Amino acid sequence: MSYKDYPSPQTKYYHHASPFVLESGESLPSLTIAYRTWGTLNAAADNAILICHGLTGSADADEWWAPLFGENRAFDATKDFIVASNVLGGCYGTTGATSINPLTGTWYGARFPRITIRDMVSAQALLVSALGIKKLKLVIGGSMGGMQVLEWAVMFPEKVSAICPIAVSGRHSAWCIAISEAERHAIYSDANWNNGNYSPDAPPTAGLATARMMAMISYRSKASFDIKFSRALQSPDAELFAVESYLRHQGKKFIDRFDANTYITLTKAMDTHDLARGRGDYEHVLRSIRQPALVVSIPSDILYLPEEQMELAHYMPCAELATLHSPHGHDAFLIDMEQLNDLVVAFLKKLESGYPLRRCDDDDLAS
Repeated sequence: MSYKDYPSPQTKYYHHASPFVLESGESLPSLTIAYRTWGTLNAAADNAILICHGLTGSADADEWWAPLFGENRAFDATKDFIVASNVLGGCYGTTGATSINPLTGTWYGARFPRITIRDMVSAQALLVSALGIKKLKLVIGGSMGGMQVLEWAVMFPEKVSAICPIAVSGRHSAWCIAISEAERHAIYSDANWNNGNYSPDAPPTAGLATARMMAMISYRSKASFDIKFSRALQSPDAELFAVESYLRHQGKKFIDRFDANTYITLTKAMDTHDLARGRGDYEHVLRSIRQPALVVSIPSDILYLPEEQMELAHYMPCAELATLHSPHGHDAFLIDMEQLNDLVVAFLKKLESGYPLRRCDDDDLAS
């Protein structure tokens, strides 16, 4: 299955016919956003939950976060209106490098402009408005999705009642940027790359597969690999370790569902993530986030370290820190989903009861 076939039949599309101006000052002549919804928007238009996906995710949150969906679970369509969209720059239906530029009639490819996390949120805001949502009950997401969550709180505070950033930092670290750059260079080194001007029929699959293999290592932990693979061989007579076979499989599977230019676009957007960029002091920006917040940390995460979530929870005046206990590293929020669901459900119940997570008046912001 190619990425062109990936969006589910339930996918809907919002078309914004006017130019969409990016943070860089460049603009897209028009914008299409692929999205999914579950449940019904109430009369007050304030029961919406916005799900923000990670780097290679899609609007099909009921597939990759299935255990969080259902009655009395985090995403309960019997009482809430749940929305998920493919991000700006993605390759699952929303305008990105694989889209056709209406001005030229050809695909954007390497000519797709640089974007930021803030651009993604601005695009989502157009969709939220078009759906008639007045207030988002909760904005939630992990990793790159968590970056969007934090930007929602800063960019549209009047629209957001509560947030749940998971396994993320308030600004991309040199560590994360370095890992992303190494992955990008795997793609650049592919003979088919051609500075991003590759043919859709001959993409840089070897480079993209290698980038995915590298990413998968950063998404897990040593303990996770030890538990799952140890030093086992793929088969008794094989010279291939099981962990080698796993990584090769992940790389091969990925090239069937993702695009190389999209990978470059989105990882570079993640590198721009810095809540304080153009806004002043970092701590002050975090203190300005006054929505009740559940910050979820994973102790075994080697990509977005726990101290980064501790920092968020420390400075955000209405935040509480929750721990997702797992040996599986960064990807734990996509593996130990029952535990994550319990954390989110408990948070939502606190919000519904009016329980003050922490004082967040002007005195706190000034301290």
